[in-house]
Formats: sequence, C-alpha cells, structure tokens
Amino acid sequence: MPSQPHGPARLVQKITLSALLLALSGCAGQMAYRDAQGLIEKDQVEAGLAKLQEAMRREPGNAEYRSAYLNTRDRTLLRYLDLADQQMEEGKLDLAQQNIERALAVSPQNERARGGLRKLEMVERHGKLLLGASVLIEQREYDQAKQKLNQVLAERPQHERARDMLRDIAEKNPPAPAETGLAKVYKQPITIEFREAPIKQVFEVISRRSGLNFIFDKDVKTDTRTSIFLKNSTVESAIYYLLMTNQLEQQVMDGNTILIYPNIAPKLKEYQEMVIKTFYLANAEAKTIGNTLKTILKSRDVVIDEKLNLVIVRDNAEAIRLAEKLVAAQDIAEPEVMLDVEILEVKRTRLMDLGIDWPAKAVFTPINSKNGTDGFNLRDFDNLNRDRIGVNGTLPVTVKANKNDGDSNLLANPRIRVRNKEKAKVMIGDKLPVITSTISSGVGGFNTDSVSFVDVGVTLNAEPIIYLNNEVAIRVSLEVSNLVNTVITKNGTTAYQIGSRQASTLLQLKDGETQVLAGLLNNEERSSASKVPGLGDFPLLGRLFGASHDDTQKTEIVLSITPHLLRNVQRPEASISEFAAGTEANFRRKPDFSPRPPAQLPAPAAAQRAPQPATPATGAVPQTVAMPPPPVSNMPLSNTQPGPATSVAQPPLPSLSLPPPPPEAQPTPQNPPPQPQ
Repeated sequence: MPSQPHGPARLVQKITLSALLLALSGCAGQMAYRDAQGLIEKDQVEAGLAKLQEAMRREPGNAEYRSAYLNTRDRTLLRYLDLADQQMEEGKLDLAQQNIERALAVSPQNERARGGLRKLEMVERHGKLLLGASVLIEQREYDQAKQKLNQVLAERPQHERARDMLRDIAEKNPPAPAETGLAKVYKQPITIEFREAPIKQVFEVISRRSGLNFIFDKDVKTDTRTSIFLKNSTVESAIYYLLMTNQLEQQVMDGNTILIYPNIAPKLKEYQEMVIKTFYLANAEAKTIGNTLKTILKSRDVVIDEKLNLVIVRDNAEAIRLAEKLVAAQDIAEPEVMLDVEILEVKRTRLMDLGIDWPAKAVFTPINSKNGTDGFNLRDFDNLNRDRIGVNGTLPVTVKANKNDGDSNLLANPRIRVRNKEKAKVMIGDKLPVITSTISSGVGGFNTDSVSFVDVGVTLNAEPIIYLNNEVAIRVSLEVSNLVNTVITKNGTTAYQIGSRQASTLLQLKDGETQVLAGLLNNEERSSASKVPGLGDFPLLGRLFGASHDDTQKTEIVLSITPHLLRNVQRPEASISEFAAGTEANFRRKPDFSPRPPAQLPAPAAAQRAPQPATPATGAVPQTVAMPPPPVSNMPLSNTQPGPATSVAQPPLPSLSLPPPPPEAQPTPQNPPPQPQ
C-alpha cells in the first residue's frame, strides 16, 4: 500500500486543497453574479435576484454582491408596489394583486407589500359598497345609499367617487332625519288640530296614525295642555313642534319606539347618548380644528393629537354631525402657486483710449567735449550748443487708439413652488466671512475671534397670497449686492465695503400674467486725460499732443415674475358652507320642510256617531273629529271636563258630526206647554 503523507506534507496538502476550493467557490460566485446582471438587463428580475443570492452564498463576505442584491431588490419592490397603487386607482384589481404578489415573492416580510394586500381588500370592499349604493340610488333608497357611502368615507375620507355620489344624493334628496330607522315613519303625512288638549292625548293620536310607540319619563307632566294646528304636514314635524313648545326631548330606543323626557340638564345626561368620533386630518392642523370645535360647538371632550394629526370628539349625535361639516369645510388642501422668476443683470462697459501719450518729463545734461563725459564747468557754457547737450534715458511716446465695448448678462431663472401665505427665498451669490474680534477686559485679557457671514449677490424674497378669483398678490423684495472694496484695519482685520441695491413692492397679478420690474441702475463714468499744456487743449489738434481715457460702466437689474396657479382655494359645497345648527340651547335638528302634495287616502267608511259626554260644561262648542280608521271616537274622554276642540284628519277627510245631547242633558224650559186632557 502506498504510504500516506505525514507531518508537514499533509498540512501542505490541506492548505492547497482549501485554497483550491476557495478559488473554485470564488469563480462560481463571480459566474453567478455575471448571470444575474444579464438576467436583470433582460427584465428577468426574479431570476436575477436568485442568482445574486447564489453569488452571496458562494462568497458571503463579498460586499459588492450584497450591495447589488439589496439595491436591485429595493428598486424592484418600489417598481411593483408603485405599479400596483396605480392599477388600484384605475380599478385594475387583478393586475394590482399580481404585482403585489410579485413584490411579496421578492421580499416576503416587506411591510409595504403586506399593507398593499390589506389596501387591495379594502378597495374591493369599497367597490362592492359603491356598487350597492349605486343600485340603491336608482331605487331612490337614498338613506341606505348614504349609509354605504359613509362606510367608505370613514375609511378613505378623500374617496372622490364616494364624495361625488354623496353630492348627487344631496342634490336629489334633502337631508333625512337624524334617526335613520324612523325615516320612513317620519315622512308619513298628517293633519292634526288640537286646542288646549292634554299632551299625552296628542301623542296618542300621533301614535295611532304612524304606528310609533311613545314612552314617557316619570317626570313628564302628561296632563300639560297644548295647542297644535298642522295641515298637510309630517309626523316628524308634529313631534318636533310638540317637543320644542313643551320643553321636551326625545331619545330613539328602537325602530318604532321613542322615549320622551324633560329637556333639563340631569335628564339630558341620563338619556342623551354620546358618540365618539375620530377625525383623521389630511391638510388642516389638528390644533386649529380642535379650537374651532371648542369655540363653535362648545364641546368639552376634545382631544388633539398633533403627532398623528387627528382630533377625537365626544358629544351627542347632532353635535357630531355638525362637527363633520365643520371639519370638511376646513380640511382642504392649501392653495399653491409656481413662481417663475427671471433675474437679469445687464452690464454694459465702454472703454476708449485715443491720442498720443507724451512723456511727462525729459532730463537734458551738457556733455564734456574733451572726453565726452557729463563733466561740465562754467567755461563750457561759452561753447554750449545742441551737439553738446545730451538726454538722459529715452523719451517714450505712445500712440493710443483703442475702444472696447462689452455686454455681460448674468441670468438666473429659478422656479419656486410656494404655498399660500408662505415665504420663499432665493439667494444666488456668495457668503463673505466677517471676523469680529472681542478683547476681554481686565488683567490677562484675551482676544476672541468670531466669524459671521454676509450674503453678497442676488437675494429674492417672495410671499404669495392666493385669491378665489385666480389672482395672486405677491410681496416681493429684491436685493442686489456686490463687493466694492476690501479694507484692512490697523489690527489686521479684514473688512468689506459692500454695495447694495434694494427694491420691495406688493403687486397683484392674474394667473399667468408677467410683471417686469426694472430700473435698478448703476452708472459709473470715469474720464482721464494726459496732454501737453496749451497744445493739447485745441479741439482736433489737441489729440496729437495728448491722450484721453474714457471708462463707462452701466449696470441694470431686471426682475420678471410670473405666477402659475397649481391649486386654488377650494370653495366648499353649499351644504357644507351653510347649514342649520339648532338653537343656542341645543343642536336640535329641524324637520324636512320641503313642499309636498296633499296626501291621497282611500275613501273612508260611512260617518258614525261619536259618543257625547253625559254632562257637558256650559258653553261647549260643537266640534268635528274626522280621521280614517282607526276612529278617534274610541279614545276615552274625561267625564268631568268637556272634550277638547280637536280635529285630526288626513286630506281628503270625512266629517263626523257629533249627535245632540241626550234627553237628560237637555235644559228644561221654565214654562212647559200644557198637557192634553
């Protein structure tokens, strides 16, 4: 048998084998990474991600593979989920579900993808509710349709289709009573006339006509007399006026039962049911909404959560109904405007150099004729001539003929999106450091330097105010500054001389109208001349004996501003901007006052005699009581008091004449006629 390697040789084999396996693993990881890149380029993202995961398993410590996997996964998730949201808005729920499932396949624990499934279920549920509401609207069942639409808006307050359908219902049908279970009974027609009748008796007549059950609190004085005259009205109106004129309140117990109790604070606390409503706000601030509800509705139980931007209200049903309208009127998107600003700085430079620039001076020195040097004595003046006078240096003469024209335009064209009554600032330029030295007093004082910065350039401040007529008022402030000079103080501190031009105004423009603000000019003209005295003063000839330098700089700032409305103030609907809010004491809702034709009832049976009290009071007035079956004649009347003058009818109504009093109740004449013999 071949001998096995021992000792160092075996160790070398293990190391070599490990290195070989590591190299093969690295090659496999690199191949998987290349395959993943190719698959991703072909839009086969799922397969590409699988290859990237394989590359990561091959080389767990490779940061490049892990970074590529995470970036690709995040981009893929964002793509699928955005596409699913768009498809849900378009009503393509099947395609949206497919994209959400693909996102979950990429990242099963992704919370947004799971939320997408929940949102998809909610959209499907809302679709069924909207479909049912549409059918109910066609059947004129507006109350049930509103219930379904309110379920949708409770989960998605900004659902456009549900809001549109509610607006259609509001246009087709006036608001229904607060107690939706009694809506049909409330709308029944009734004609009722009572004069000084016990209130319990009036409620009994209404009960027989409508089928409603009335329960009275023990503190209700049922013998209180009241008068009511209603023709071609409704059961709702009759109950409303009875409660209002007798200081009573009602509480709906079930579909056909109403509890009547006194309208006093202890009874209201005992019987009046409270409702808790949470308002999730999309645009308005929770603090503002909370203050509005406290001020207008006098609600004490109002909780404001500024972090979640919601308001929780606890109050009675009528107050909650009013709170919903107030919140809808205020929770609207802020108007926005796009300011198209163009800042143009036009700088013109004119430079002209023309003429002959002569030397300012010339030095002449006599020359010694013997050795040609500059040595000179007094005897040499006798022989002084032009050959013996020398010139020190040279006499430079420069001919100048130069003209420069320069135009420079510095253009800035920012586009700023601003909310209504918010400030926007644009600064184009530099920040110059300004060093301030502070020396502390006392022995051993020390010097402290602090640095602040000054803006130099173009600074624009704008504050728009958007109006309902598509006009925008803009408060504009423009400042153009530049560095003029740098000054060094004695202490070595650098100071700057800054030139500034400012303009501020308040203007009002229409949507898309352009306004140009110009005239911020800065003119600098400098002229200098170098000429021979006398000769250089001649108009034309003087150019040969002198030179002039003319420098003109003109700078103008032009501001052009154009507002483009992105979203104007949303005027609320008429039902939200104006609505009934009850009285100062309570928010009791008025009944439906819309006109209605007289009720048509079947022909009544033959008139029947109504029983008459045995001993009517003196002066009782004959009266008629008319009503379709069940007849009112079955109602018990007091034997000690005359019956109230009442008439209860639904047009057309039969008239029932009361019989004459019985013989024992007729008055006996003082002189009876003689009896026959």
